[in-house]
Amino acid sequence: MTEAMRPEIDLAANLQTFFHDVVDDAMRKKQIAATEAAEYYLVSLLTDYARLDARSSETLERPLTLLLDEALRAPGQDRFEKLRVLGDGVLYVSGFFAQHLETRGVEVRYVTSVGARAYDGAGRMLRGAAGDDTAPDLFFELAVNFESFAAVLSSVAEQLSLAAAPSSQGVLKLYERWLKTGSETLGAELMQRGVLPVRGAGGVH
Repeated sequence: MTEAMRPEIDLAANLQTFFHDVVDDAMRKKQIAATEAAEYYLVSLLTDYARLDARSSETLERPLTLLLDEALRAPGQDRFEKLRVLGDGVLYVSGFFAQHLETRGVEVRYVTSVGARAYDGAGRMLRGAAGDDTAPDLFFELAVNFESFAAVLSSVAEQLSLAAAPSSQGVLKLYERWLKTGSETLGAELMQRGVLPVRGAGGVH
């Protein structure tokens, strides 16, 4: 291993450790049960999205119906990969930007249904390859519990907002996220920092 490779590997390990703790805490607070494989997958997803590549970021930029249609029409292994990447992208967006979608007039339930369908398609491919259509797998779990796992990622997003808010600029970002989400957790944190969160013409007090 070269010296140049070590920082990148160490960063990935540190991110995984950080996100594992945050995801585990969010699942306990939300009282959401998941297999160890599913929890690890969420941690890996967050680690990957901390350093977005072009293929993953297209989920944030292109119409979901088009992406789903392309994935379902793709051949063989490419179909599985496109379905997985789409499921990942929709899960991330549903967790971190649900309120943003709503302000743009996008139905969040529709978005989550696309993500669940993508994961289900990937799971069906794996079960078909294994020769057992009834065998449970990771992607089936992700599909069935898609909205619950999106709620976990939303809780993670809140925790990241709290961690980034020691400065006055950070408090402003915290307030902006509270405006978008209406989160009681963020509202309570703002009050602890001496800020009374108020909507409308009254502004922040």
